[in-house]
Amino acid sequence: MSEQAETPGIPARADSGGGTGVWFIGARGSVATTAVAGCAALAAGLHGPTGMVTESQAFAAASLPALSGLVFGGHDTIDWPLPKRAEALAAQGVLPYGLVGAVHRELAAADREIRTGGPLAGDTRGDEELISAFAADIEDFTRRAGLARTVVVNVASTEPAPAEGADRLPASSLYAAAALRAGCAYVNFTPSTGIRHPALAEAAAAAGVPYAGRDGKTGQTLLRAVLAPMFRQRALDVRAWSGTNLLGGGDGAALADSAAAAAKNAGKNRVLQDNLGALPEGEVHIDDVPALGEWKTAWDHVAFEGFLGSRMILQTIWQGCDSALAAPLVLDLARLAARAHEAGITGSLPGLGFYFKDPDGTTAALAEQYDELLAFAATLGESR
Repeated sequence: MSEQAETPGIPARADSGGGTGVWFIGARGSVATTAVAGCAALAAGLHGPTGMVTESQAFAAASLPALSGLVFGGHDTIDWPLPKRAEALAAQGVLPYGLVGAVHRELAAADREIRTGGPLAGDTRGDEELISAFAADIEDFTRRAGLARTVVVNVASTEPAPAEGADRLPASSLYAAAALRAGCAYVNFTPSTGIRHPALAEAAAAAGVPYAGRDGKTGQTLLRAVLAPMFRQRALDVRAWSGTNLLGGGDGAALADSAAAAAKNAGKNRVLQDNLGALPEGEVHIDDVPALGEWKTAWDHVAFEGFLGSRMILQTIWQGCDSALAAPLVLDLARLAARAHEAGITGSLPGLGFYFKDPDGTTAALAEQYDELLAFAATLGESR
């Protein structure tokens, strides 16, 4: 990263024309911490951009903001300093040895730009007051840092779907409303309601900003998005598709709530429904195993029928770290959404469906989604 002098509380920027802000909801979580550390490592040339689709040659002409020009801040309800969070991730093997020390300055700078989110227990403010406060935090960050624009990215823990007739907005929708009010592009990498709440429809239409989501596709569902079209294209009848997830960390704890798990599984089911034409028998079980920490194991069991009724089985095992899988995608999305905003593109961005389990108005087949993403990148390049 640039060695230029810092204004107190504002990270240095490599470009003089105004960088791009990335405002994380859940800014001290594993995904946000990995993204901040990873961006600093890539900008300094310490590591290559493995996993970042936007760093491939196909996106070279899209005029995306440089990684060195990304400036980070966000909201969170915990006060664990970002460098300490990164040290914990390094201890679990999520971040490579020595990286935290190498990018400590960038982590500390981002940590100074994290504001208290909410609503916290005992907070008596109504929805309007909370939205105004969150929007003011984002606007203040953008102004003080001299940024050209800011993208708000939700990477917080999954929340349950709002109850029918609830008189308060869920937290994810409060943040989405704040992004709209602050005039920011918005990305929802979680299964939470966010901008899709009916109460935000009018504001989303009037805001004139791009937005994308929902629920990042990083592991088990990524594999389903590849395998399900194969069964359909080969005219094989899927009789049942079941799965199990074992995970720890913050996700494991959050998804131990059955309502939060149901919100998560809705996106997994959509991939099968869209690609197979009908949802087969079977469920996905999510088990919290704290000992696994940031790592997860996902099993799938597919029962299918072939020629003359022959019955067969496909089983898959996916083992990995969601934070390491998600962080490069989050950086991709922040850059793409920022560039769309710069290009004057507004409303939902179906061209980014490649990244999501439950995208806006697009097919769920990964190969077709990738083609749509390339077409979107070409549009961005042509808008210069």
